[in-house]
Amino acid sequence: MTGERPFAAEQRGYQERGGGGGAGAAGGMSRAGGAGRALAALLLAASVLSAALLAPGGSPTPDLGKKRRLELKMDQALLLIHNELPGTNLTVYWNFDRCYHCLLQVLVDVSQSRKPGEPSIEAVAVSTQHGSILQLNDTVEEKQVCRLEYKFGEFGNYSLLVKHTHDGVNEIVCDLVVNEKPVDSNLPVSIAFLVGLVLIIVVSLLRFSLSLEDFHDWISKAINSQETDGLINSELGSPSRAGDPPPEAWRQSATPLRLRCVDTFRGIALILMVFVNYGGGRYWYFRHASWNGLTVADLVFPWFVFIMGSSIFLSMTSVLQRGCSKFRLLGKIAWRSFLLICIGIVIVNPNYCLGPLSWEKVRIPGVLQRLGGTYFVVAVLELLFAKPVPEMCTSERSCFSLLDITSSWPQWLFVLMLEGVWLALTFFLPVPGCPTGYLGPGGLGDWGKYPNCTGGAAGYIDRLLLGGHHLYQHPSSAVLYHTEVAYDPEGILGTINSIVMAFLGVQAGKILLYYKDQTKGILIRFAAWGCFLGFISVALTKASENEGFIPVNKNLWSISYVTTLSSFAFFILLVLYPVVDVKGLWTGTPFFYPGMNSILVYVGHEVFANYFPFRWRLGDSEAHKEHLVQNTVATALWVLIAYVLYKKKVFWKI
Repeated sequence: MTGERPFAAEQRGYQERGGGGGAGAAGGMSRAGGAGRALAALLLAASVLSAALLAPGGSPTPDLGKKRRLELKMDQALLLIHNELPGTNLTVYWNFDRCYHCLLQVLVDVSQSRKPGEPSIEAVAVSTQHGSILQLNDTVEEKQVCRLEYKFGEFGNYSLLVKHTHDGVNEIVCDLVVNEKPVDSNLPVSIAFLVGLVLIIVVSLLRFSLSLEDFHDWISKAINSQETDGLINSELGSPSRAGDPPPEAWRQSATPLRLRCVDTFRGIALILMVFVNYGGGRYWYFRHASWNGLTVADLVFPWFVFIMGSSIFLSMTSVLQRGCSKFRLLGKIAWRSFLLICIGIVIVNPNYCLGPLSWEKVRIPGVLQRLGGTYFVVAVLELLFAKPVPEMCTSERSCFSLLDITSSWPQWLFVLMLEGVWLALTFFLPVPGCPTGYLGPGGLGDWGKYPNCTGGAAGYIDRLLLGGHHLYQHPSSAVLYHTEVAYDPEGILGTINSIVMAFLGVQAGKILLYYKDQTKGILIRFAAWGCFLGFISVALTKASENEGFIPVNKNLWSISYVTTLSSFAFFILLVLYPVVDVKGLWTGTPFFYPGMNSILVYVGHEVFANYFPFRWRLGDSEAHKEHLVQNTVATALWVLIAYVLYKKKVFWKI
């Protein structure tokens, strides 16, 4: 689709033409088993229904008449370029409008018109994932003829007519005509969303119908045993006020805290991760951003890191309260981190695709490796400065204190120092052949000035310490920016900000535990942290994708990426905690089950990704709908597996 010759386009002084525009209460918990079994059946039914609604269909192949046929692939449209200019050969340059400060690339050369009324025609396939920039130049004079921006639709048929105006003025115009309308490639996603919505409604109604039986039983018991209820209330304290935890949460206050919202949030991140890793229907917004910006795929890993931080604090506090020595716990932390790193190295180096793998090309960084390193640093940090958790806030005033922050000042000091190291290395480390403080993608970006500077200091450190052959060889930056150097999004420098992300998760865990009997205090703190981190993100990015001081960037794990995703995480907990743990309006089904067995589901989905029934041969591999059905069914199967393992009390813990 692109040629070999780059073209540095003029950025101003041109005329634009064209257009197009381009996620309970005790009674409710008691019925989780019945609702879960219904969920299992409904998941399979939803998969079958999705398959029926998204039945395979052939990708259209436009008829070019006498011209050669051009078979279109997924996310492509046909563009017929008609050159009606006698004596003028044209060179067409192209690139995505999302490719920031990019060189335009040669798309096709179109010869001059043979004679009036018989234009020279060239057929090319153009990508429909993002908006396109087209620039037509006189091949001989290298002078711009016209330039336009347009968002093509998948499998659409378009004609670009280049001709002189007929009003007596020797002016060239470029008109874009739609010959055949494109298909709605997002329709399968809409159908899948509606199927999921119906599933949620059915499960909710089923759960509600089951709860009616409990309600009638409770009414009959309440009428016949008012005195007994009075005694129970006197033992538990005053009746629950609005916003307070349900009575069962009071009874559990003396035991280690296990919050369903934490496991539910972990499950949400994990299931999204599985769906994205399986392909996400091959939609661009279910893939990682090529460089700056966010897609759905960019949300899941940092959320998993965040909730890991919350779990570290909650579980460590529980273990220490049971009398486990810090030295013994340190050994467990080191062993678990070691296992995570080893399992991660095995997973990211599959031999069944490329044959035997040489040691010289083993990839070292990866998701589980990043989790293992982050877990070790954060867990050891919390272990070294662990303090007894206060029983409760004793007054309304203390509930608005900063105890959850001030009690952790040594940890905060260490984390801020780490962030200072990241900033210093990122913006002041000299990188050979690259400008100091470079945050760009290299390749075609920045007008092609720094093609081998992908990631700036982050990429340089990885290549220097690990070697280019031990890094990820197909980074997402290659999609838009055509980068050629190896770059690993789970590299060394980004681990620092991963630690920061996990520590913000620790802060969420401290809020949940320090103020466990103060629902209002918890929600206020979640909202305050969400707004505070969001404000930092706006300041760092200038509320833009590419123009800020530090853009949101998953490949770099920039600090603005961490603050943005942490802000989202606090707001998600702001919703999940009262809905799942306080009011019991939702049990977290179905995400709760994979959240309880996260390591097994993650490792399993990676190992069995290419095995039936998680993958099968598609009738039309160029259709989004078939990929979407396959990826949805595969993800639903892992939810079902997690549910079965949960019912059998099978959990894989490292």
